[in-house]
Amino acid sequence: MSRLVSDLETVLQDLLAEHRKLLRLVEQHETAIRNMDLKGMDACASQQEAARLRVSALNNRRIAVVQQLIRTMRIDVSPDGLTLRRLAELHPPRRAALLKLRDELREVATAISNRTKVSGRVARAVLGHLNMAVRLLANAVERAGVYTRHGVPRVARRIGAMEAIG
Repeated sequence: MSRLVSDLETVLQDLLAEHRKLLRLVEQHETAIRNMDLKGMDACASQQEAARLRVSALNNRRIAVVQQLIRTMRIDVSPDGLTLRRLAELHPPRRAALLKLRDELREVATAISNRTKVSGRVARAVLGHLNMAVRLLANAVERAGVYTRHGVPRVARRIGAMEAIG
């Protein structure tokens, strides 16, 4: 059982390291967005996706270790219902280390969430401005023709079928 608890600790430490990497990447992506650095944004986005895949794989590994712990300890709880606090209470020698990892992981995840909210707002604002520019351009193309000296488009007279053929 202690081997499984140490495996869980290792997985949590790996998860914490990956979340810290993801936080750095999110901060770099936010900086790239603010500087309008397209290459930097692309690089950060692909690195973030790779980090998310690693986090997902580690999370699957964590679930597998917890399921093994449930089987060996013969606890009548679903894997989702077993919290890290309860698991730490069931294994007192590693209680402090497990709870410390949980708290650090929670802090880093909260920081990532806050940073992505800011980046999302900046990205929405940029997309809103681009959307407005495209609408203005489309509106100008739709009304192509002759403009008066006041900048208002003048509608050309309608051509008849005979003039269109000739």
